[in-house]
Amino acid sequence: MRPEEAYERLRALGFGDEQAAVLFEHFSDAERRGKLGHGFSRVEWLETLPDIEPGALPVKVDSSPGFDRWEGRGALGYLTLAAICTDLEAAPPEPARVVVAADCFPTGMLGHWVRRLTRAGLTAMLTATSPARLAHPAGGPALVGTNPLALGIPAAEGEPVVVDVSMGEVTYGEVLAGLAPAERLVPFGGEHAHKAFALALGLQLLVESQIGSGYGAVLVALRAEPADLTAFGEARLPGR
Repeated sequence: MRPEEAYERLRALGFGDEQAAVLFEHFSDAERRGKLGHGFSRVEWLETLPDIEPGALPVKVDSSPGFDRWEGRGALGYLTLAAICTDLEAAPPEPARVVVAADCFPTGMLGHWVRRLTRAGLTAMLTATSPARLAHPAGGPALVGTNPLALGIPAAEGEPVVVDVSMGEVTYGEVLAGLAPAERLVPFGGEHAHKAFALALGLQLLVESQIGSGYGAVLVALRAEPADLTAFGEARLPGR
């Protein structure tokens, strides 16, 4: 799909200029980074959703020192996380803030959001839940989402370090885009897959302990000194 076609189809779904631009930026970033399961193929997926609400906007429903709570109120999770990032950029935490978002799905490539926050001088950790995709390594029905975990750390020089790991051997987006068979949607790690399943379960319960039922996200943002990466030498670091 050409970029201009992707944007036109987002507008045709009913998204306003600002919301379509946010979605387009995310999908374009995924395409540039080779994460095609989170790229323009997601526009086609959005077109299949029966209950999409293009005019819905997320709301910050509670705020106290060091803690914010948001609700998607029908907005796509991409737009909820974008609103949270805008809010943190406008008023960076001193020294830290935990942000919980309920009704927050789909959230896309989590590395996109933590990378954005590093540009505001923040170190960020983000996880989000999804429908059950992964079964226990011993077999049985799908019990937990792929529940990715992303970290963004500003660097003293150059690009930030961004780690974005799904607990699946492949992502659901890769299956949707026809880039991987559904049979590979299992916890990663081979004979050690119980570790990825445990992480997926733990992250899911962490989010659910804050939002109750449904899908959501938990973000931790901290003011921090940029990392000195010289000790890593010429090693190829994530996101750089």
